[in-house]
Amino acid sequence: MIRTLRWLAPVFCGVLLFSAVSSQEGKKFSIKTTTTPVPKEIAEPIAKLLVNASVQLLDPAGKPICDVWFRKDIPAEATAAQIKSGVTFREVKQTEILGAIQFHAKWTDYRKQRIKPGVYTMRLAYQPTDGKHTADVSEFQDFALIISAKADTKPFLLETKALADRSGDSLELAHPGVFMLWPNYKPARTPDLAARPKQHWVLNSGLNLMVKGKATGKLMGIGLTLVGHSPAE
Repeated sequence: MIRTLRWLAPVFCGVLLFSAVSSQEGKKFSIKTTTTPVPKEIAEPIAKLLVNASVQLLDPAGKPICDVWFRKDIPAEATAAQIKSGVTFREVKQTEILGAIQFHAKWTDYRKQRIKPGVYTMRLAYQPTDGKHTADVSEFQDFALIISAKADTKPFLLETKALADRSGDSLELAHPGVFMLWPNYKPARTPDLAARPKQHWVLNSGLNLMVKGKATGKLMGIGLTLVGHSPAE
């Protein structure tokens, strides 16, 4: 400080996919893909950008924590060389829609701020270079900012300050609601959950990469940190 099943086609065939990895503390989070459609709380102009099926995060007891709907196609400004080597979120404009998320119970974001149960949009933001946000705050500098669905109804880009303000205001917090994006250099169409150092759990997936309004046939990786907190908190 996101309606087609095309990318999930290998996942379904009538069977839900489960993925689980053990953390250093022995706890085990898991994910499963579901046919749950985008929530009605998400405005139609945004909903139509999203995959109409979710990836669900489960706690160690198997209880749902949240559902995530990623964006189908992500627009980027990239050269042919960048497309070949792999596009990062620095080639994507800040405030682009990344997806949507629904929390089924109280949760905390990367800053340990309390997030109420509900439905939220997710938009891209870079960590500010204001001297207050250093490497001690987060290992990586790209984030998904969440906004209450009722406060974010159009997919157009926002001013970065407006995004931060709208996020914080809609969550009734002094700071935007943030979830760190972990680099995903080998994106796949099938989502997976990865255990990372310091008890971080990252939901990995791939978004169809679009450049100049055209499909590239490539995937852009996204790694959404759903469990884990800033070392500064």
